[in-house]
Amino acid sequence: MLEKKTIAYENAVLIGVINKKQDAEKVTEYLDELEFLTYTAGGEVTKRFVQRVEIPNPKTLIGTGKMAEVQEYVKNHDIGSVIFDEELTPAQQNNIEKLLRCKILDRTSLILDIFAQRAQTSYARTQVELAQYEYLLPRLTGLWTHLERQRGGIGMRGPGETEIETDRRIVRDRIALLKKKLAKIDRQMETQRGNRGALVRVALVGYTNVGKSTLMNVISKSDVFAENKLFATLDTTVRKVVVGNLPFLLSDTVGFIRKLPTQLVESFKSTLDEVREADLLLHVVDISHPNFEEHIASVNQILDEIDSADKKTIMVFNKIDQYQHETLDKDDLVTEKTKAHFTLEDWKKTWLAKMGDRALFISALNKENLDDFRKRVYTAVREIHVTRFPYNNFLYPEHLDEYA
Repeated sequence: MLEKKTIAYENAVLIGVINKKQDAEKVTEYLDELEFLTYTAGGEVTKRFVQRVEIPNPKTLIGTGKMAEVQEYVKNHDIGSVIFDEELTPAQQNNIEKLLRCKILDRTSLILDIFAQRAQTSYARTQVELAQYEYLLPRLTGLWTHLERQRGGIGMRGPGETEIETDRRIVRDRIALLKKKLAKIDRQMETQRGNRGALVRVALVGYTNVGKSTLMNVISKSDVFAENKLFATLDTTVRKVVVGNLPFLLSDTVGFIRKLPTQLVESFKSTLDEVREADLLLHVVDISHPNFEEHIASVNQILDEIDSADKKTIMVFNKIDQYQHETLDKDDLVTEKTKAHFTLEDWKKTWLAKMGDRALFISALNKENLDDFRKRVYTAVREIHVTRFPYNNFLYPEHLDEYA
Protein backbone atom coordinates (compact mmCIF):
# COMPACT_ATOMS: atom_id res chain seq x y z
CA MET A 1 0.00 0.00 0.00
CA LEU A 2 1.36 3.39 -0.96
CA GLU A 3 1.97 5.84 1.86
CA LYS A 4 0.18 9.15 1.60
CA LYS A 5 2.65 11.96 0.99
CA THR A 6 2.63 14.78 3.51
CA ILE A 7 3.61 18.30 2.52
CA ALA A 8 6.27 19.86 4.74
CA TYR A 9 5.41 23.53 5.10
CA GLU A 10 8.13 26.02 6.00
CA ASN A 11 7.53 28.18 9.07
CA ALA A 12 7.16 31.85 8.17
CA VAL A 13 6.62 35.19 9.90
CA LEU A 14 4.67 38.10 8.41
CA ILE A 15 5.45 41.78 8.96
CA GLY A 16 3.11 44.66 8.15
CA VAL A 17 3.25 48.38 8.82
CA ILE A 18 0.55 50.91 9.70
CA ASN A 19 1.03 54.29 8.04
CA LYS A 20 -0.92 57.19 6.56
CA LYS A 21 -2.05 55.09 3.58
CA GLN A 22 -3.27 52.06 5.55
CA ASP A 23 -4.81 51.82 9.02
CA ALA A 24 -4.77 48.82 11.36
CA GLU A 25 -7.89 47.29 9.79
CA LYS A 26 -6.44 47.57 6.30
CA VAL A 27 -3.12 46.06 7.40
CA THR A 28 -4.96 43.09 8.93
CA GLU A 29 -6.75 42.54 5.63
CA TYR A 30 -3.49 42.76 3.65
CA LEU A 31 -1.79 40.32 6.02
CA ASP A 32 -4.71 37.87 5.66
CA GLU A 33 -4.09 37.93 1.91
CA LEU A 34 -0.33 37.67 2.44
CA GLU A 35 -0.90 34.60 4.64
CA PHE A 36 -2.92 32.97 1.85
CA LEU A 37 -0.10 33.80 -0.57
CA THR A 38 2.38 32.22 1.87
CA TYR A 39 0.25 29.07 2.12
CA THR A 40 0.02 28.90 -1.69
CA ALA A 41 3.82 29.16 -1.90
CA GLY A 42 4.29 26.32 0.61
CA GLY A 43 4.69 28.17 3.90
CA GLU A 44 2.87 28.16 7.22
CA VAL A 45 2.55 31.43 9.13
CA THR A 46 3.31 31.08 12.84
CA LYS A 47 3.21 34.76 13.84
CA ARG A 48 2.48 38.27 12.59
CA PHE A 49 4.26 41.45 13.59
CA VAL A 50 2.69 44.87 12.99
CA GLN A 51 4.19 48.28 13.75
CA ARG A 52 3.04 51.83 13.17
CA VAL A 53 5.69 53.42 10.97
CA GLU A 54 5.21 57.06 9.99
CA ILE A 55 8.69 57.33 8.47
CA PRO A 56 10.15 53.97 7.25
CA ASN A 57 13.55 53.07 8.66
CA PRO A 58 15.88 53.33 5.61
CA LYS A 59 17.93 50.40 6.93
CA THR A 60 15.28 47.89 8.07
CA LEU A 61 11.85 49.45 7.27
CA ILE A 62 10.63 48.82 10.84
CA GLY A 63 12.15 50.24 14.04
CA THR A 64 15.12 48.71 15.87
CA GLY A 65 12.99 47.66 18.86
CA LYS A 66 10.48 45.77 16.74
CA MET A 67 13.31 44.26 14.67
CA ALA A 68 14.94 42.98 17.88
CA GLU A 69 11.59 41.39 18.81
CA VAL A 70 11.38 39.69 15.40
CA GLN A 71 15.01 38.58 15.68
CA GLU A 72 14.34 36.92 19.05
CA TYR A 73 11.26 35.09 17.70
CA VAL A 74 13.03 33.90 14.54
CA LYS A 75 15.93 32.57 16.60
CA ASN A 76 13.72 30.58 19.01
CA HIS A 77 11.09 29.17 16.63
CA ASP A 78 12.92 27.67 13.63
CA ILE A 79 11.64 30.29 11.17
CA GLY A 80 12.67 29.75 7.55
CA SER A 81 11.25 32.93 5.98
CA VAL A 82 10.31 36.43 7.10
CA ILE A 83 7.87 38.06 4.67
CA PHE A 84 7.15 41.80 4.50
CA ASP A 85 3.91 43.09 3.03
CA GLU A 86 5.71 46.23 1.85
CA GLU A 87 8.25 46.21 -0.97
CA LEU A 88 11.80 46.32 0.40
CA THR A 89 14.66 48.25 -1.14
CA PRO A 90 17.77 46.21 -2.02
CA ALA A 91 19.64 47.82 0.90
CA GLN A 92 16.85 47.02 3.39
CA GLN A 93 16.66 43.40 2.25
CA ASN A 94 20.43 43.03 2.59
CA ASN A 95 20.49 44.59 6.07
CA ILE A 96 17.58 42.50 7.35
CA GLU A 97 19.13 39.27 6.03
CA LYS A 98 22.31 40.02 7.97
CA LEU A 99 20.30 40.57 11.16
CA LEU A 100 17.85 37.66 10.95
CA ARG A 101 19.98 35.15 9.04
CA CYS A 102 17.05 33.61 7.15
CA LYS A 103 15.21 34.17 3.86
CA ILE A 104 13.77 37.66 3.55
CA LEU A 105 10.92 38.18 1.09
CA ASP A 106 8.52 40.97 0.29
CA ARG A 107 5.09 40.67 -1.33
CA THR A 108 6.56 41.04 -4.84
CA SER A 109 9.18 38.30 -4.45
CA LEU A 110 6.58 35.99 -2.87
CA ILE A 111 4.21 36.44 -5.83
CA LEU A 112 7.11 35.84 -8.22
CA ASP A 113 7.92 32.63 -6.34
CA ILE A 114 4.31 31.43 -6.67
CA PHE A 115 4.32 32.25 -10.37
CA ALA A 116 7.55 30.27 -10.79
CA GLN A 117 5.91 27.25 -9.13
CA ARG A 118 2.70 27.55 -11.16
CA ALA A 119 4.16 28.17 -14.62
CA GLN A 120 3.50 25.08 -16.74
CA THR A 121 4.20 26.02 -20.35
CA SER A 122 7.46 27.21 -21.83
CA TYR A 123 5.87 30.60 -22.52
CA ALA A 124 4.71 31.10 -18.93
CA ARG A 125 8.09 30.01 -17.57
CA THR A 126 9.83 32.51 -19.86
CA GLN A 127 7.52 35.30 -18.69
CA VAL A 128 8.15 34.49 -15.03
CA GLU A 129 11.91 34.14 -15.53
CA LEU A 130 12.06 37.59 -17.12
CA ALA A 131 10.13 39.12 -14.22
CA GLN A 132 12.42 37.38 -11.71
CA TYR A 133 15.60 38.64 -13.37
CA GLU A 134 14.25 42.20 -13.57
CA TYR A 135 13.42 42.03 -9.87
CA LEU A 136 16.82 40.49 -9.05
CA LEU A 137 19.04 42.91 -11.00
CA PRO A 138 19.06 45.83 -8.51
CA ARG A 139 19.35 43.38 -5.61
CA LEU A 140 22.50 41.58 -6.74
CA THR A 141 24.68 43.44 -4.23
CA GLY A 142 22.95 41.60 -1.42
CA LEU A 143 23.92 38.22 -2.86
CA TRP A 144 27.69 38.77 -2.60
CA THR A 145 29.63 38.63 0.66
CA HIS A 146 32.94 39.33 -1.01
CA LEU A 147 33.83 41.64 -3.90
CA GLU A 148 37.33 40.49 -4.78
CA ARG A 149 38.50 41.74 -8.16
CA GLN A 150 39.28 39.34 -10.94
CA ARG A 151 42.93 39.35 -11.81
CA GLY A 152 43.71 41.17 -15.03
CA GLY A 153 46.07 39.18 -17.23
CA ILE A 154 48.56 40.35 -19.85
CA GLY A 155 46.92 42.37 -22.59
CA MET A 156 43.76 42.99 -20.55
CA ARG A 157 42.55 46.50 -19.89
CA GLY A 158 42.81 47.38 -16.23
CA PRO A 159 42.26 45.03 -13.31
CA GLY A 160 39.15 43.42 -14.80
CA GLU A 161 35.54 43.44 -13.59
CA THR A 162 34.35 42.89 -10.06
CA GLU A 163 32.31 39.74 -9.54
CA ILE A 164 29.18 41.77 -9.01
CA GLU A 165 29.71 43.63 -12.30
CA THR A 166 30.24 40.34 -14.08
CA ASP A 167 27.03 38.98 -12.62
CA ARG A 168 25.08 42.12 -13.52
CA ARG A 169 26.30 41.82 -17.10
CA ILE A 170 25.21 38.16 -17.22
CA VAL A 171 21.76 39.05 -15.87
CA ARG A 172 21.35 41.94 -18.32
CA ASP A 173 22.33 39.65 -21.20
CA ARG A 174 19.80 37.08 -19.98
CA ILE A 175 17.07 39.73 -19.74
CA ALA A 176 17.80 40.88 -23.30
CA LEU A 177 17.66 37.27 -24.52
CA LEU A 178 14.35 36.57 -22.74
CA LYS A 179 12.80 39.76 -24.14
CA LYS A 180 13.76 38.68 -27.67
CA LYS A 181 12.29 35.23 -27.03
CA LEU A 182 9.04 36.71 -25.68
CA ALA A 183 8.81 39.15 -28.60
CA LYS A 184 9.02 36.21 -31.00
CA ILE A 185 6.35 34.25 -29.09
CA ASP A 186 4.17 37.39 -28.91
CA ARG A 187 4.26 37.67 -32.71
CA GLN A 188 3.29 34.00 -33.01
CA MET A 189 0.40 34.43 -30.56
CA GLU A 190 -0.74 37.57 -32.35
CA THR A 191 -0.86 35.55 -35.57
CA GLN A 192 -2.85 32.82 -33.78
CA ARG A 193 -5.34 35.39 -32.49
CA GLY A 194 -5.63 36.78 -36.04
CA ASN A 195 -6.32 33.30 -37.39
CA ARG A 196 -9.31 32.85 -35.09
CA GLY A 197 -11.41 34.81 -37.54
CA ALA A 198 -14.09 37.29 -36.66
CA LEU A 199 -15.73 35.27 -33.87
CA VAL A 200 -16.76 37.34 -30.85
CA ARG A 201 -14.12 37.14 -28.11
CA VAL A 202 -15.10 37.00 -24.45
CA ALA A 203 -12.52 37.16 -21.64
CA LEU A 204 -12.91 36.15 -18.00
CA VAL A 205 -11.17 38.67 -15.76
CA GLY A 206 -11.12 39.19 -12.02
CA TYR A 207 -9.20 39.01 -8.80
CA THR A 208 -7.25 35.84 -8.14
CA ASN A 209 -9.17 32.88 -6.66
CA VAL A 210 -12.66 34.17 -7.50
CA GLY A 211 -13.66 31.06 -9.52
CA LYS A 212 -12.85 32.06 -13.11
CA SER A 213 -11.44 28.63 -14.04
CA THR A 214 -14.36 26.83 -12.39
CA LEU A 215 -16.80 28.96 -14.40
CA MET A 216 -14.75 28.30 -17.54
CA ASN A 217 -15.04 24.55 -16.96
CA VAL A 218 -18.79 24.72 -16.40
CA ILE A 219 -19.77 26.77 -19.44
CA SER A 220 -17.22 25.38 -21.90
CA LYS A 221 -17.28 21.78 -20.58
CA SER A 222 -13.47 21.82 -20.63
CA ASP A 223 -10.98 20.70 -18.00
CA VAL A 224 -9.06 23.81 -16.97
CA PHE A 225 -7.04 23.44 -13.76
CA ALA A 226 -8.93 24.98 -10.83
CA GLU A 227 -7.84 25.01 -7.18
CA ASN A 228 -8.60 26.96 -4.02
CA LYS A 229 -5.22 28.67 -4.10
CA LEU A 230 -4.02 31.97 -5.47
CA PHE A 231 -2.86 32.07 -9.10
CA ALA A 232 -3.97 28.52 -9.95
CA THR A 233 -4.12 29.65 -13.60
CA LEU A 234 -1.17 31.35 -15.29
CA ASP A 235 -1.49 30.27 -18.91
CA THR A 236 -4.35 31.75 -20.88
CA THR A 237 -6.82 29.08 -22.00
CA VAL A 238 -9.07 29.77 -24.99
CA ARG A 239 -12.10 27.60 -25.77
CA LYS A 240 -14.79 27.79 -28.43
CA VAL A 241 -18.16 27.95 -26.66
CA VAL A 242 -21.58 27.58 -28.20
CA VAL A 243 -24.65 28.95 -26.40
CA GLY A 244 -27.97 28.54 -28.19
CA ASN A 245 -26.19 27.70 -31.44
CA LEU A 246 -24.25 31.01 -31.20
CA PRO A 247 -20.46 30.39 -31.19
CA PHE A 248 -17.88 32.62 -29.51
CA LEU A 249 -14.37 32.33 -28.05
CA LEU A 250 -13.95 32.33 -24.28
CA SER A 251 -10.56 32.92 -22.62
CA ASP A 252 -9.53 32.39 -19.00
CA THR A 253 -6.79 34.79 -17.91
CA VAL A 254 -4.37 35.15 -15.01
CA GLY A 255 -5.95 36.53 -11.84
CA PHE A 256 -5.16 40.04 -10.65
CA ILE A 257 -4.13 41.05 -7.15
CA ARG A 258 -3.48 44.21 -5.18
CA LYS A 259 0.08 45.51 -5.41
CA LEU A 260 0.64 43.36 -8.52
CA PRO A 261 4.37 43.59 -9.34
CA THR A 262 5.03 45.87 -12.31
CA GLN A 263 7.51 43.27 -13.60
CA LEU A 264 4.65 40.77 -13.97
CA VAL A 265 2.32 43.22 -15.71
CA GLU A 266 5.04 43.85 -18.30
CA SER A 267 6.13 40.20 -18.61
CA PHE A 268 2.55 38.96 -19.04
CA LYS A 269 1.83 41.54 -21.74
CA SER A 270 0.78 38.93 -24.30
CA THR A 271 -1.45 37.16 -21.78
CA LEU A 272 -3.14 40.47 -21.05
CA ASP A 273 -3.49 41.04 -24.80
CA GLU A 274 -6.33 38.49 -24.63
CA VAL A 275 -8.12 41.02 -22.44
CA ARG A 276 -7.18 43.98 -24.65
CA GLU A 277 -8.54 42.29 -27.78
CA ALA A 278 -11.71 40.92 -26.17
CA ASP A 279 -15.09 42.24 -27.30
CA LEU A 280 -16.76 41.48 -23.97
CA LEU A 281 -15.37 41.11 -20.44
CA LEU A 282 -16.92 38.89 -17.78
CA HIS A 283 -15.64 40.44 -14.55
CA VAL A 284 -15.93 37.62 -12.01
CA VAL A 285 -16.18 38.66 -8.35
CA ASP A 286 -16.09 36.55 -5.18
CA ILE A 287 -19.05 38.10 -3.38
CA SER A 288 -18.42 35.91 -0.32
CA HIS A 289 -15.18 37.83 0.33
CA PRO A 290 -15.74 40.64 2.85
CA ASN A 291 -13.67 43.07 0.78
CA PHE A 292 -14.96 42.23 -2.68
CA GLU A 293 -15.56 45.92 -3.47
CA GLU A 294 -11.84 46.64 -3.10
CA HIS A 295 -11.06 43.64 -5.30
CA ILE A 296 -13.30 45.16 -7.98
CA ALA A 297 -11.43 48.47 -7.67
CA SER A 298 -8.04 46.70 -7.96
CA VAL A 299 -9.10 44.85 -11.11
CA ASN A 300 -10.53 48.03 -12.65
CA GLN A 301 -7.26 49.82 -11.95
CA ILE A 302 -5.25 47.17 -13.83
CA LEU A 303 -7.81 47.16 -16.66
CA ASP A 304 -7.32 50.92 -16.89
CA GLU A 305 -3.53 50.43 -17.04
CA ILE A 306 -3.89 48.10 -20.04
CA ASP A 307 -6.45 50.36 -21.77
CA SER A 308 -9.38 47.99 -21.27
CA ALA A 309 -11.48 49.82 -18.70
CA ASP A 310 -14.04 51.05 -21.26
CA LYS A 311 -14.87 47.62 -22.70
CA LYS A 312 -18.38 46.23 -22.49
CA THR A 313 -18.48 44.34 -19.19
CA ILE A 314 -20.85 42.04 -17.32
CA MET A 315 -20.24 41.75 -13.56
CA VAL A 316 -20.55 38.11 -12.46
CA PHE A 317 -20.87 37.84 -8.68
CA ASN A 318 -19.79 34.28 -7.95
CA LYS A 319 -19.84 32.05 -4.82
CA ILE A 320 -23.32 33.07 -3.65
CA ASP A 321 -23.47 29.65 -1.97
CA GLN A 322 -20.64 30.69 0.36
CA TYR A 323 -21.95 34.17 1.16
CA GLN A 324 -22.63 34.78 4.85
CA HIS A 325 -23.70 37.94 6.61
CA GLU A 326 -23.61 38.96 10.23
CA THR A 327 -26.99 39.02 11.95
CA LEU A 328 -28.16 42.06 13.86
CA ASP A 329 -30.31 41.52 16.93
CA LYS A 330 -33.60 43.41 16.62
CA ASP A 331 -33.35 44.46 20.26
CA ASP A 332 -29.80 45.78 19.79
CA LEU A 333 -30.15 49.56 19.69
CA VAL A 334 -26.44 50.22 19.99
CA THR A 335 -24.84 48.35 17.10
CA GLU A 336 -25.15 50.17 13.79
CA LYS A 337 -25.91 48.16 10.67
CA THR A 338 -22.88 47.92 8.38
CA LYS A 339 -22.12 46.23 5.05
CA ALA A 340 -21.16 43.11 7.00
CA HIS A 341 -24.87 42.77 7.92
CA PHE A 342 -26.08 43.04 4.30
CA THR A 343 -27.92 40.06 2.83
CA LEU A 344 -27.56 39.36 -0.88
CA GLU A 345 -30.90 41.11 -1.40
CA ASP A 346 -29.57 44.14 0.47
CA TRP A 347 -26.53 44.23 -1.80
CA LYS A 348 -28.70 44.11 -4.90
CA LYS A 349 -30.38 47.34 -3.75
CA THR A 350 -27.10 49.23 -3.36
CA TRP A 351 -24.93 50.60 -6.18
CA LEU A 352 -25.35 47.19 -7.86
CA ALA A 353 -28.95 48.14 -8.69
CA LYS A 354 -27.66 50.77 -11.12
CA MET A 355 -25.95 48.06 -13.16
CA GLY A 356 -29.27 46.52 -14.18
CA ASP A 357 -28.79 43.47 -16.42
CA ARG A 358 -25.00 43.90 -16.29
CA ALA A 359 -24.90 42.24 -12.84
CA LEU A 360 -25.35 38.50 -12.31
CA PHE A 361 -25.34 36.39 -9.13
CA ILE A 362 -24.26 32.78 -9.53
CA SER A 363 -22.45 29.82 -7.99
CA ALA A 364 -20.21 28.21 -10.60
CA LEU A 365 -19.33 25.36 -8.23
CA ASN A 366 -22.96 24.45 -7.43
CA LYS A 367 -24.21 25.56 -10.87
CA GLU A 368 -26.76 27.99 -9.42
CA ASN A 369 -28.40 30.58 -11.72
CA LEU A 370 -26.34 29.40 -14.71
CA ASP A 371 -29.39 29.52 -16.99
CA ASP A 372 -29.72 33.24 -16.27
CA PHE A 373 -25.97 33.59 -16.83
CA ARG A 374 -26.16 31.91 -20.26
CA LYS A 375 -29.11 34.10 -21.30
CA ARG A 376 -27.29 37.30 -20.37
CA VAL A 377 -24.07 36.24 -22.08
CA TYR A 378 -26.00 35.10 -25.15
CA THR A 379 -27.74 38.49 -25.44
CA ALA A 380 -24.47 40.41 -25.05
CA VAL A 381 -22.58 38.24 -27.54
CA ARG A 382 -25.46 38.39 -30.04
CA GLU A 383 -25.46 42.21 -29.98
CA ILE A 384 -21.80 42.18 -31.03
CA HIS A 385 -22.21 39.26 -33.45
CA VAL A 386 -25.06 40.73 -35.51
CA THR A 387 -23.11 43.93 -36.14
CA ARG A 388 -20.20 41.82 -37.40
CA PHE A 389 -22.33 39.35 -39.42
CA PRO A 390 -25.52 41.28 -40.34
CA TYR A 391 -26.33 38.91 -43.20
CA ASN A 392 -26.99 35.89 -40.91
CA ASN A 393 -28.48 37.51 -37.81
CA PHE A 394 -31.79 35.74 -38.54
CA LEU A 395 -30.05 32.53 -37.40
CA TYR A 396 -29.87 33.82 -33.86
CA PRO A 397 -33.10 35.03 -32.16
CA GLU A 398 -32.92 37.90 -29.72
CA HIS A 399 -33.74 35.70 -26.74
CA LEU A 400 -32.20 32.36 -25.87
CA ASP A 401 -35.62 31.07 -24.72
CA GLU A 402 -36.74 31.01 -28.36
CA TYR A 403 -34.49 27.99 -28.94
CA ALA A 404 -36.51 25.93 -26.49
